[in-house]
Parts: sequence; structure tokens; C-alpha cells
Amino acid sequence: MRIIIIGAGEVGYHIAQRLAVEHKEVVVIDKSTEALRKLAEASDVQTIRGSGSSPAILEEAGIAQADIFLAVTDSDEINLIACFFANMLGGEKVTKLARIRGGMYTNYKHLLMAEGAGITKIINPDEEVVNSVLRLMSVPGAVEINEFAGGKIRLIGINLPDESPILGAKLLNLRERIGDDLGVVIAALVRDDELIIPSGLDEIRKGDIVYFVCDILDQEEILERIGICVEPVREVMIIGGGNIGYKLAKALDNKFYHTRILENRQKRCNFLSERLNRPIVLMGDSTDQEILREENIQDMDMVIAVTGDEETNILTCLLAKSLGAKRTITRVNNFGYMPLIEPIGIDYVVCPRQSAINSLLHFIRRGRIISSVNIRGEEAEALEAYAYEGSPIVGKAVKDINFPRGCLILCFQRQDEVLIPRGDTIIQPKDLLIIISTRKNIPKVEKVLTTKVEFF
Repeated sequence: MRIIIIGAGEVGYHIAQRLAVEHKEVVVIDKSTEALRKLAEASDVQTIRGSGSSPAILEEAGIAQADIFLAVTDSDEINLIACFFANMLGGEKVTKLARIRGGMYTNYKHLLMAEGAGITKIINPDEEVVNSVLRLMSVPGAVEINEFAGGKIRLIGINLPDESPILGAKLLNLRERIGDDLGVVIAALVRDDELIIPSGLDEIRKGDIVYFVCDILDQEEILERIGICVEPVREVMIIGGGNIGYKLAKALDNKFYHTRILENRQKRCNFLSERLNRPIVLMGDSTDQEILREENIQDMDMVIAVTGDEETNILTCLLAKSLGAKRTITRVNNFGYMPLIEPIGIDYVVCPRQSAINSLLHFIRRGRIISSVNIRGEEAEALEAYAYEGSPIVGKAVKDINFPRGCLILCFQRQDEVLIPRGDTIIQPKDLLIIISTRKNIPKVEKVLTTKVEFF
């Protein structure tokens, strides 16, 4: 697989580095000599200095032989022009993905993705961040939530309370603790910052973060049985009225939520007031403790800081927590900050760049993979894929599939039914599988989803 990436910023850097580890042929184009040098030192990729919107540079990169074309610079215009020329020079066989954020373009994405326009998929990181926040709000206390099968299946990461009835249980005995009438699979455990893809003999211990998969209809009952008391989020304060803050406030503009949005620019406040009905628009500095107290920050179920300044977001969340807010979510762009968020007391972190990477990955994956998300940073991936009719796993019982340790079928959808597999469950063609795999085993998973050759 030959992949051309336009832009060696954080998104381009991390995708290129990841794909290089998987032995894919990667070419990265950027104007910055320093960015390309940094990437070349860290990964085995080819680099070309120049503009990704230049037809000559694209020809030099081998666009005619490319399978995937990713335009992920910070400029919407460069990404659009690059995809236009990639379409002209590479044709329809090249899958072309563009990272686009500006509303002046995303509002017309149906035109950009129309037949002949050339773009296969537009990735809008802001929309992905809003969706991530809404999922986290639906299960307060979860550390991470991902959805599959059109929202019917959820993968939820949760900190277990000390009195949870499943503490000390081996996974093969889990049904004895929570009942045999609910379908649930433990997908992963995080223990002492190490991610474990467990077997039936692994035991759930105090302090573990537990990732489990379930039918969304069973979610509340499962949480209750494992000792999680879910209090609904009603009082919400959004810090920052930019694109993400506005989209989020728009999504919460209903009778269920009491939403405030704090913005420090008068012109933007006027914009928000004109377009939002129920949310209260406030003008002020989110790092001013007096303003936060005046707005009863201690009564907030959720404070969500999504300004364009990550230091302001982090500081605001810390202030909100110290003043009594129940939970906080902060937006961070710098990947280097992400491991620091939880230890300093902030509950959740959302990252537009990470959201963009998750959206891009499944287009790069071979086989009938239709979505892919990183779990616990980049230690593992959860894949959503169709069982290929000629695949060696089709027609086999789950217990007879000799997956390597670190790779596990979690559940699947057969037609409209969500199935939590048992050992004797037979995989059939066109089953929609949810698979979790450590990073090093991803190429093996891709192979089994595309060929008839056994690889185990």
C-alpha cells in the first residue's frame, strides 16, 4: 500500500509514524525542512520538500501509483487544491481524504464529495470532538466511549469503584457476578498505565480501568450491576464560543440541559446570542475566579473547556474543580500534554488532532474495515469490519480461532441483531465484527480480513 501524506504537522507526523511501523510505503510532503527532518529521524518514510498543492511535486511523489492520499495540513485551501490535483493525476482509484475545518467549506461538503469532485471523505475534527464530548456526557464517570454499528454497540472504559462486585473476579466467571441475562465482554484492562488484552484467566483488580463492550440498550443495567451510579448531566458550562463551543452549545440547545457558554470576545458573544435559544451566553475571562463563582461553578455537573488555547483550558478546568465543579473536560491539541491531564485532576481530555487520526485510520486499513479507533492513546485499536466470505475465520467457532494474545473478537452485529459471542458462536459471512488488537498485531488482523491464507 502506497500512501501519500500532505502535511508533516502533528496529524501527518503521527499517521506517518504509525503506518511506517506497519511497513506501509509512506511519502510525506511538506514545505518545512525542519518538520521533514524530525519525521525522517523518527520513522522510515520518504520525505519531499515542497507544496502539496503543486502538481509537479505530486508527480514526483508517485501519485499515479498511490492507493491513499491524505491532505492534512492546517490550511483548508491547500488540502482542497491538493485533492483536486491528486484526482486529476491519480484518478478515481486513489482514495482521497481531506482535513477540512472551515464552515465555508464543510457546509458544502456534498459538493466537494460529489461525483467528479475528487474527494472521497472530508474529515472535520471539530465535529468529531463534539461527538466525543456528547458521548462522555451520556455516561458520567467513563474515561472513554466509542460507538460501533451505527451507535448500537458501545466500547466503554470505566474506573471501577472500590465496592464493585466484579473486583477480584476472573473474566471467565464474570457472568456469575453480573448475571447471565446481559451480554458483556471485557475488552481490555489498564493496570499501572499498561494496557492488557485479557484472557479468561485474567482477574479484575482494584485500580483497574476496565473497557467493556455491550449493546447500548443494556448499558445502564450493566453499569448498575458493576457498581457504577450514573447521575445525569444537567448543568453544563462551556468555556469558549469558537467553532467547537458553538457546535456543542447547539447540540445542547434543548430542555434537558441548562447550558451556559462563557466567551471573552464581545463580537463572538453577539454571534452566539443571535443563534442560540436556551443556552445563556456570558462574556468574561474563564480564569477569573470571581466570574466562575458568580456563575455558581460549584453547581455545574460538567465544565467543558474548548477554547483554542490549551493552557487556558487546563487552567480553567483546574479552577473549576477546585471551586466545586463535579466533572471537567478539556480540549488539548498538543499530544505531549495528553498523558499529564489525568494525574493533575482533570477528568477527560478531547483532542481534535487525535479525532482526525481516528477518522482517517479506517480508510487506510485493508479489508472490509469500516471504522477504527485508538484505545488508550495508541497502544491498541478497536476495529469494526465485515467478515470476508473467503476469510479463514468464517465458518469457525470463536473458541477455535487461534488469535494471538493481544487480539480479541469482542462482539458483532448479524443483520439487525447485536451478538455477544460465546465460545461456540459460529462466524458467518457479512457479520459485522468488533475486534480489539494491540498495535503490533494490526497487520495480522488486516491480513485475515482480506485473504484466505491462515496466518496464525
